[in-house]
Amino acid sequence: MTHTTTGRTARRPGGATVPVLAFAGIVVAVMQTLLVPVIKDLPTLLDTAPSNATWVLTSTLLAGAVATPIMGRLGDLFGKRRMLLTSLSIMVVGALVSALTSTLLPMIVGRSLQGFAMGAIPLGIGLMRDLLPREKLGSAMALMSSSIGVGGGLALPAAALVAQHADWHALFYGAAGLGVLSIVLTLVLVPESPMRAEGTFDVLGAIGLSAGLVLFLLPITKGSDWGWTAPTTLGLFGASVAVLLLWGVMELRLKAPLVDLRTTARPAVLFTNLASIMVGVSFYVVSLVLPQLLQLPTSTGYGLGQSMVNAGLLVAPLGLTMMFTAPVYARLSAKYGPKVTLIIGMVIIGIGYGAGLGLMSAAWQSLVIAVILGAGIGLAYSSLPALIIGSVPASETGAANGLNTLMRSIGTSVSSAVIGMVLANTAHHVGGAAVPTMHGFRVSFLIATGAVAVGVLMALFLPGLRPATKPSLVAGSEEDAALERAHEVPGGFRGRVLDAEGGPVARAKVTLIDRRGRQAGATFSAEDGGYALAVPAEGAYVLAARAPGHGPLASAATHAGDDRPVALDLSLPGENAEVTA
Repeated sequence: MTHTTTGRTARRPGGATVPVLAFAGIVVAVMQTLLVPVIKDLPTLLDTAPSNATWVLTSTLLAGAVATPIMGRLGDLFGKRRMLLTSLSIMVVGALVSALTSTLLPMIVGRSLQGFAMGAIPLGIGLMRDLLPREKLGSAMALMSSSIGVGGGLALPAAALVAQHADWHALFYGAAGLGVLSIVLTLVLVPESPMRAEGTFDVLGAIGLSAGLVLFLLPITKGSDWGWTAPTTLGLFGASVAVLLLWGVMELRLKAPLVDLRTTARPAVLFTNLASIMVGVSFYVVSLVLPQLLQLPTSTGYGLGQSMVNAGLLVAPLGLTMMFTAPVYARLSAKYGPKVTLIIGMVIIGIGYGAGLGLMSAAWQSLVIAVILGAGIGLAYSSLPALIIGSVPASETGAANGLNTLMRSIGTSVSSAVIGMVLANTAHHVGGAAVPTMHGFRVSFLIATGAVAVGVLMALFLPGLRPATKPSLVAGSEEDAALERAHEVPGGFRGRVLDAEGGPVARAKVTLIDRRGRQAGATFSAEDGGYALAVPAEGAYVLAARAPGHGPLASAATHAGDDRPVALDLSLPGENAEVTA
């Protein structure tokens, strides 16, 4: 059974929890674009061949892809805050390793450790679900999910400024400093989640998934260098298919797998992950195209002749707009649901890229494109964790969000490979150097538009969250719907949620957890503190209750599985009292 308490004094999340977690996500996302301003100089800086220098970027991508589902599962088992701190610590070590070297192999090691921290983003989303009241959850998850783009967007001008005026190693010292600050803030201001999943860590599953992902992503990222029809490329793709199939068969036979493939196959989860790939593809296109267009010299006839810093500043609104869409998403999602909000976001992305086809002749036009795309990507990214969390048990949120983050990473990897190939094949050569063409930029924007069109199609297959066949269950919020149908529960557990003095606690969330640690039901208490929860079958359960201003409570109980209700009052302790079970 899941352990729902940690045995320590309960800590209620304060107002700083959300910004601290979002800051951690931004810090981790910075690692992906940290070296973009100095990419072309890496062979010289590291005294190596250009083909070898690309491993500095590829290693970060591969490590991040491997880490996200693994750290998510470890967080479900051993504590999301603990694993978040572990991810940030690994990132700091990696940044320091890279800061202290100018040779290839240690740099690749350091960059791999930095990429491993990408698991922090799904861990932060899982912490938010476990700790925050529902009325704050939507905008909080939106901000955390968007931190991937926010960090990447804001890192470009900052990294360009540092690279232009200081030694390039300062980039890594700065990243390490941000990581240490994030660790300290998390230790002081973010409490640990009381939720734990059942079972042990699936070591073989982690090895199998890691091997399959590396075999799949390696030819995607290196295919342009090796040749897409080269034996090495095709052999690695074939090997990845074989390994992932074997891994899937093994996972289906385990009681506590690394990834619950049956849950992943649910339409809500499956189509959300497929849409996530398309959003990842579209997001990375603008990051590859606009900086190059802005920095090309005006002598090309279409380049905008901006400096490295100016180009970064003109693209930065992409990340800033994503950050500011979080409260907009919360309102749209509350009214229409995350499915509709995801579709709206992807339509805006399509409009941005469509308009961008004719807005490439001036620097201010790049700014307009970045703002439009930032709004669309922010809404789309913000919708994804809500769709995932609404479709999986509470004990699996870390692993499920880790897998969803992985899908976005796969999208960006595919985008990098495809757009890189398009720009290379459409480039013209001047003085022995390949110069991207306007035709290549426009084809890239068309590919992004096509990707979001496919994403919209995937989103249309998502199940509706408010069935039209049951109008009696439609309410302004989850709490109101739960209260409306509470009287329909024939058996299960019934009682009242009370405070330390015996008074009723309204709008307290009561979660039913079965013996496998899975969420079996949830509801909210009425104005008189009353609640009712149906049980799916006979057995032992834990009822976990929480409400703002009170300490959480976990109470064990059993039910015969018939229509006779079991009376159970839940007395929430004071805000600083120890958790009881």
